[in-house]
Amino acid sequence: MRAHLFDILVRRQLSALFQPIIHMQSGEIIAYEGLIRGPSDSPLHAPMNLFKVARANGLTVEVEHLCRRVVLERFAELGLPGKLFLNVSPECLLQRDARHGETLEYIHQIGINPDRVIIELTENQPTYDYELMRDAVLHYRNMGFQIAIDDLGEGFSSLRLWSELRPEYVKIDMHFIQGINHDPVKLQFVRSIQEIADKSDTLVIAEGIETQAELLVLRDVGVAFGQGYHLGRPHAQPARTAPAEVVKALARNGVAVYPQRGAEKHGASISKLLHRVEAVPSSLSNNEVYEIFVRQPKLLIIPVVDDGLPLGLISRFDMIDHFARPYQRELYGKKSCKQFMDSQALIADKDTSLQDLSFRMAQADAHQLFNGFIITDQGRYMGMGTGHDLMREITQMQITAARYANPLTQLPGNVPINEHIDRLLESGARFWVCYFDLDHFKPFNDVYGYRRGDDVIQLTGKLLAERTDADRDFVGHIGGDDFMVLFQSEDWEARCNVILQEFGRHVLDFYSIEDRERGGYLSEDRQGKKVFYSLMSLSIGAIRVDPHKYHTHHQIATAATESKKQAKKIHGNSLFMDRRQQTA
Repeated sequence: MRAHLFDILVRRQLSALFQPIIHMQSGEIIAYEGLIRGPSDSPLHAPMNLFKVARANGLTVEVEHLCRRVVLERFAELGLPGKLFLNVSPECLLQRDARHGETLEYIHQIGINPDRVIIELTENQPTYDYELMRDAVLHYRNMGFQIAIDDLGEGFSSLRLWSELRPEYVKIDMHFIQGINHDPVKLQFVRSIQEIADKSDTLVIAEGIETQAELLVLRDVGVAFGQGYHLGRPHAQPARTAPAEVVKALARNGVAVYPQRGAEKHGASISKLLHRVEAVPSSLSNNEVYEIFVRQPKLLIIPVVDDGLPLGLISRFDMIDHFARPYQRELYGKKSCKQFMDSQALIADKDTSLQDLSFRMAQADAHQLFNGFIITDQGRYMGMGTGHDLMREITQMQITAARYANPLTQLPGNVPINEHIDRLLESGARFWVCYFDLDHFKPFNDVYGYRRGDDVIQLTGKLLAERTDADRDFVGHIGGDDFMVLFQSEDWEARCNVILQEFGRHVLDFYSIEDRERGGYLSEDRQGKKVFYSLMSLSIGAIRVDPHKYHTHHQIATAATESKKQAKKIHGNSLFMDRRQQTA
């Protein structure tokens, strides 16, 4: 493979592909990421294999420089518009003996302005020398380049790189993008990243967009740019405009339907965050602890414990930082590991609530979020918890608390319904509000029991969910036998009629044969008199919401309730559309 790699380098047998990056509001292509491929009939065709062999043979810098040249040459030759994202590994960036300015010199030769090139840091292995990394990035910035961090959330230390380097762009790893329209945890992650980006003047690029639903959720969250197969695949001669259906979808008024989380029970204590991490005694030397880190590359923190009592934490980064300084290892290598230990580590009992620990973490120093915390049982060491796990659990709890899902149907309740109405009003889109209510539900409960009544409510929720467009229409459960659907689908009326037909057919299954045959049953009214009630039916009160017609979700709720009252005056399954304020 070494000989094959040398042959590729000598004969320049690499080719460039380009994948478009689009603006999430306009659909305009603003940049391309330059990608590399080896010979098509070679085991080194895939870039992962190519760089793996290069690293094994000490040729990473040579291969990467050739890749840059090939990508830059082809970008200039094609005359592609916008900017170019040029992949550079941190290890190559940090090569002390590499020729500084080679990339700048070369792009001047081929006639590309440096402000059109973004250096995209692609992390393949851990980065520890952050000071040197900052110097290298500053060097590139002084030459006119901007910086991007690739695969945020996936790499070894991408969050710290963001904090240290303050890049102009961050790319969110595709794991958090794919399926975001169905996963509220992924949505919350991206919203949090976007919030940090807003405060740090960083532009976010979502990688791996594969569906229109993902695209529209990301647009609504405020993500600036997108990349993925739905927008354009890597190609030797890429398109100069985004696909027409993408531009049309982005230009369309309306909002994406955010994924909702059902009611869940969350453990309240931090014991669920426990990781069994082997501790070391304070009698161990710094050299011995250093060797443990060397043997276990993924180990970031080592607790120091004497006779079951925790004393503090030793950080891999602090240890390596100390030993990287002149004479530090000679002076302190044989001394107790307490020398480099953080004695102010956070320590919490296993029964501490997640909320209490999060408050303590918020008041602690920033490094304690990275280091994590020690979990004890009545003062004795049990294991470790990480700041990442704590943030995940707190985020999960916040999502659940914000959704107020109905426990019977798992559909979102009043709070998320109102939130979605507010988003629709803010977007200036036209939409339809349909208020669904069961007729004669209370007497049915009295005769057939609450268990059967719950089954009817679940049937109704299921029908609404199945006959609406999950990407455009929001289905909510107000409570009891009342539901609301916020339609963006233009064929909302046809969908409602199908729901009415299916409800009328399925509801018969909940009655006895006798009641079905006579079309109803006897039950007592509120005064205790025997009254004949018809079989249950479904009433729908609908209103159309045009831009600027309503201003708050309270106004919409009032109008929808009035329309529902009119629908309930109609015998049997019915749809009433309030057309009094409808514009032409």
